Amino acid sequence: MPLATRAILALRTVLVLGAILAVVQGRYLAALTTLGIVGATLLPLALGRRFRVNLPPQMELLAVVFVYASLGLGEVHGYYERFWWWDALLHTGSGMLLGIFGFLLVHVMNEHERIAMHLKPGFVALFAFMFAVGLGALWEIFEFTADSTFGLNMQKSGLVDTMWDLIVDTLGALVISLLGWRDLRRGSDRWFLRSWIREMAAEDPEVFVARTAEERLVEGDQSGAHVD
Repeated sequence: MPLATRAILALRTVLVLGAILAVVQGRYLAALTTLGIVGATLLPLALGRRFRVNLPPQMELLAVVFVYASLGLGEVHGYYERFWWWDALLHTGSGMLLGIFGFLLVHVMNEHERIAMHLKPGFVALFAFMFAVGLGALWEIFEFTADSTFGLNMQKSGLVDTMWDLIVDTLGALVISLLGWRDLRRGSDRWFLRSWIREMAAEDPEVFVARTAEERLVEGDQSGAHVD
């Protein structure tokens, strides 16, 4: 079992034990919230199975850690109030995480046998960047809606909090997009996403068809789907 998978199982076990302890102590709301966090950590696995793509264990671990840091430490243990930088740190991380997911998504599209297309590095990086920033903006809309409808305080200081969240989301996405663009331009195998993609290809050979760049370009020209 990969180390990342063991870490995920350990983290989920800690959360379940925390929920049980909360029930014993009579803190039922905390227990329910913790169980909800456990359910949220299962989303990457569920989405991977839904779309028949095995996400790299490292990617799943990053998602699980982010959910735990955001909901578990941030909401349940009050890290948002205890540490002023906690929210900014998580939003920066979410921008980077979503940027990584955007790169993986484009790669699936590039390599899928039913999609005849080949996207150049600049467009791949732009897509990953816009994908991450767009989802970050949707999250801010969700926070505003939740605060307005249910009287919550997810936005903390209102407009200022929202703008800083969007700014650090954008910075995180920009870092990943620039690193990915440089990697694709150089054709280097050193970037961690390369190894993740190889793992995904090994797990899903029916999705990731080994095709050369020349073959993809020919297919793109024939179908009119070549994108600069």
